[in-house]
Amino acid sequence: MMTTLRRSLLILLAVFPLLASAAPTAEEVVQGTTSRLLADLKSNKDRYRTDPAAFYDALEEILGPVVDDQGIARSIMTVKYIGDASPEQISRFQDNFKRSLMQFYGNALLEYDNQDIRVLPGRQQNPERASVDMEIKDGNGTLYPLSYTMVNKKGNWMMRNVIINGINVGKLFRDQFAQSMQNNGNNLDRVIDTWADTVARAKQQSQAAQ
Repeated sequence: MMTTLRRSLLILLAVFPLLASAAPTAEEVVQGTTSRLLADLKSNKDRYRTDPAAFYDALEEILGPVVDDQGIARSIMTVKYIGDASPEQISRFQDNFKRSLMQFYGNALLEYDNQDIRVLPGRQQNPERASVDMEIKDGNGTLYPLSYTMVNKKGNWMMRNVIINGINVGKLFRDQFAQSMQNNGNNLDRVIDTWADTVARAKQQSQAAQ
């Protein structure tokens, strides 16, 4: 009897941590990732300004696990172009896109100067999709809204899109991809290889719009 009881207790102790540690919500993922990014930036900002490669590596380590780069890349290529792309081309675009996204996001982060950032309660639209809003207040008290679209992939919430001060980054990149295909005569390899330049133009357009 006591042996059975001890075994049951051991099983309960082994399973309990799994029951207690529920997967983080979309809001918790955004809050935790933001806190890690800002803490890292505060400690290393001076070094990152002179060593961008180290900054992008840090962003990859912190942001990489919570960014659905595969889903984003496919949504940018859209069904219009992805059907004619080879697996190698799709994979190459995903890699180029992820690097350019880190640069796009990272360059904006380097301009951060202890502004007040507040993560608002998330809004779960369905079990697979949620939105998490954020407010950034500058030194003049001006509020800049930011909204993350999150998707649930195998129990983990990941970022699929972001809207910064009214600029839909996903749509901006889709438009840029389509325009680049048109400019390059539907040469997908050329579009993939020059994607960094396309993102640079997208950043200029977003800054002009703001």
